[in-house]
Amino acid sequence: MNRMLIESAPKRLYIDGNWVAASDGSEFSVYDPANEEELARVASATAEDALKAVDAAHRAGDIWRQYSPRARAEILRKAYELMQDNRDKIATLISLEEGKTKAEALGEVNYASEFFRWYAEEGVRDLGALMRSPGGANNILVQHHPVGVCLLITPWNFPAAMGTRKIAPALAAGCTVILKPASETPLTALLLAELLEEAGVPAGVVNVLPSRRASVITNAILGDERLRKISFTGSTEVGRLLLAKAGERVVNCSMELGGNAPFIVLDDADMDVAIDSALVAKMRNAGESCIAANRFYVHSSIVEEFSSRLAEEMGKLTVGDGLENGVDVGPLVNADTLNKVCELVDQAVAQGAKTLTGGERMKRKGYFYKPTVMTNIPETANICQTEIFGPVAAIYPFDDIDEAIWKANQTEFGLAAYVIGRDLGRALSVASRIEAGILGINRGFVSDPAAPFGGFKQSGIGREGAQDGLHEFIEKQYIAVEW
Repeated sequence: MNRMLIESAPKRLYIDGNWVAASDGSEFSVYDPANEEELARVASATAEDALKAVDAAHRAGDIWRQYSPRARAEILRKAYELMQDNRDKIATLISLEEGKTKAEALGEVNYASEFFRWYAEEGVRDLGALMRSPGGANNILVQHHPVGVCLLITPWNFPAAMGTRKIAPALAAGCTVILKPASETPLTALLLAELLEEAGVPAGVVNVLPSRRASVITNAILGDERLRKISFTGSTEVGRLLLAKAGERVVNCSMELGGNAPFIVLDDADMDVAIDSALVAKMRNAGESCIAANRFYVHSSIVEEFSSRLAEEMGKLTVGDGLENGVDVGPLVNADTLNKVCELVDQAVAQGAKTLTGGERMKRKGYFYKPTVMTNIPETANICQTEIFGPVAAIYPFDDIDEAIWKANQTEFGLAAYVIGRDLGRALSVASRIEAGILGINRGFVSDPAAPFGGFKQSGIGREGAQDGLHEFIEKQYIAVEW
């Protein structure tokens, strides 16, 4: 059944409503991280293909922006329904190429499809403004225009959700897009293009360019004066490079970058809530999430209980192929990710850290790492300041809350954070002092299409989700007029 799904999945570039081979005929392999075997070969876009996509998106822009907000909304609503109708198929594809469990993949499909429904509803409400100038000299008319052709670059860890979180608001605003998915997970993005075409998106409005030559096609598109917007989700290092390149032409940018989320457990925390929240915040997608809890700061009066209970629960998790029944944790996405986790843990242990459970890769084919809990970690260990992106919980005790907050903020990142405590007022007070764009209080799951998603400091620029996400794709035009 899975082989039939792979065989039927689109594997070519999607440009101007057509499925085409790369201009030089090149392809690249997509692998199953559970067994390291090739799943499929996918067309690898060239600079020439990238400029063809810009041509198509630019032409289609004149058509798409003339669609009424309601007409665009109906297409987005249809895309939501198609994703729901095909949720099992999409989830299976996500599991095959990304590695997450089928249950998590189904959750991602629900989350991803909701962006189409949310922006189908939001796009018809964001129509501008009219007011009288306070001085009475004129009326202030504000019109919203689509920013234009957009380059969307998405990561591998949530191949459906990261795509729809960008595509949906862009289309609702009247923009046309070129999606560059991660080379680890292009199949999900191509399937989304197929569903969007079925939903009624006109040719050229959405173009999808999988490629192993990411910098080549990105530079080609960024060098074209018709590109007006880049929306990127990925590492801070790559984000800096894109910002520098975009600065050459002052291209509008949205950046959702790296994280190093602190998880603070106060001395009055409900231990059941703390453990449940920690498991969700840490182990969602095997820890391969930009908002995954990275550093656990636990009050010293309860750190021993918290550590032992979390280790017990993490040790119970079943690791294996995400499509197998009863599996709680799938493989990491590739060898580089696995090796990074191994190096971080091994270095910390060599410096004196204690492993309560896990602490090693699994002796089997595939990129599997055992769920791990660590304590007694020296501050000189790299794991203290590095986004782990794996199933490793690093625990640090604290005595004074000011100390914990200071440590939580000692990072260039500021994407997400978590606070656990019975006294809600106190927890809110702590949360307000943390330099992060997303806070979870007494919960480990925080993502919602109706909420603004983004970070402080070097975790990004702009917001996705909510009405904020729509405004990222809009230019506001002020007209002074008297009548």
